[in-house]
Amino acid sequence: MLEDIYMVTMKKIAELCGVSRGTVDRALNGRGRVNAETAAMIKKMAEQLGYEPNPAGKALAARKNHPVIGVLLPSEGNAFFDDVIHGMDRAAAAYAIYGLTVRYYPMKGYNVDKQLHLMEQMKGKVNALIISPIDDARIAKAIDDFVDAGIFVVTVVNDIKSSKRHCYVGSDYFNGGETACALLHALLGEQAKVGIVMGSRQVLGHRERLEGFEHRMKRLPGFSIVDVVENGDDEICSYERTKNLLDDHPDISAMFLLAAGVYGACRAIMQLPEGKRPVTIAFDSVPSTVEMMRQGIVKAILYQHPVRQGRMAINLAFEYLVNGRMPDKKNYIMKNEIRLLENL
Repeated sequence: MLEDIYMVTMKKIAELCGVSRGTVDRALNGRGRVNAETAAMIKKMAEQLGYEPNPAGKALAARKNHPVIGVLLPSEGNAFFDDVIHGMDRAAAAYAIYGLTVRYYPMKGYNVDKQLHLMEQMKGKVNALIISPIDDARIAKAIDDFVDAGIFVVTVVNDIKSSKRHCYVGSDYFNGGETACALLHALLGEQAKVGIVMGSRQVLGHRERLEGFEHRMKRLPGFSIVDVVENGDDEICSYERTKNLLDDHPDISAMFLLAAGVYGACRAIMQLPEGKRPVTIAFDSVPSTVEMMRQGIVKAILYQHPVRQGRMAINLAFEYLVNGRMPDKKNYIMKNEIRLLENL
């Protein structure tokens, strides 16, 4: 039945354009030479009629090409990426009929050489790359090499603006930092001494989140940042550096946990007497952070839609690989939303 509809649609376009059905087929599917003016006329007519190729035919063509998406994420030991991958898996399952394969290349932390090594392993094996990149000139150059080789590249969760990547899917990190500062203002009033735990200054998003916090803080003369420590998104490191931070600065009244490593940081906070614990906010509703909210350590989080980020990244790669559609914009931004335990 689908094939009959497909034939009739092609036939209708051929009749209206005064050409053969074969010419329409070649013009719309790039299967042979067609005069440029004729091809343009056919494509315009197809667009006006709302023509869509037979999904079964498209699936068959896609399976012959065996499209492969390589996904490179710093997901080892970082529970946030579990939800991102869940979104990717859901999208990939919907496209199984097209023969789409998704291959994951996980890594831990932000080691540039390790990320470059994994990218080297992917060469010649993938048609599209989805990557949460380290913000380093060598990574940007490697991404540019992929693009120059005809590989479609989406940055997800974190961006690298100096590269030729086709688009970015993720949150507005600067706004996330602004929102976090405004949230602490609402919770604490006009005075706060803030300790900040971040993942890595090598990550563009983490730097932008800190910059957003500092920018919003200019409106609060009673706010000051006591210190900023990095934990590499590692729970053990996060515990140790947060403990040292709190020991060195017992006057801290607020903690902003800017990236992963929330559980480790909270374990250090829990060692303080209950009346001395700083008001703490964090990002992302991973299970361990939710548990810290239930225990009253984390007062609120900022949510950045990880499942949706993963699903959208796969969707964009699929549209390019199977339908030949480029993204209609460079940035697909998720809103930062404040979540309390009651509305998680």
